[in-house]
Amino acid sequence: MAARPDVRLEDGPMTPIACATCGAGVEARKSSWDQTSIQWSAEARGTCVERRAGSRRPGPNGAAFLGCAALNQTLREAAVRGDLPVQEEIVR
Repeated sequence: MAARPDVRLEDGPMTPIACATCGAGVEARKSSWDQTSIQWSAEARGTCVERRAGSRRPGPNGAAFLGCAALNQTLREAAVRGDLPVQEEIVR
């Protein structure tokens, strides 16, 4: 059986978002209100204070980064404003 191609980004591409706290620029996509995909550039990883601090704290996978609260808040606010489309609402 052939694998089905992943075409999610064709229907809803990543959106550039800058963190309101530190200015780290990421690419984000909200599949639903509960699920967000984030692509971090090297520059954004170096800019995010929470990410830099998180890389020094041990997590379940060693030095895993568990997320940035400031960026998560920025993404929520962008979705509420309509600046970050929520895909499940578009499909309905």
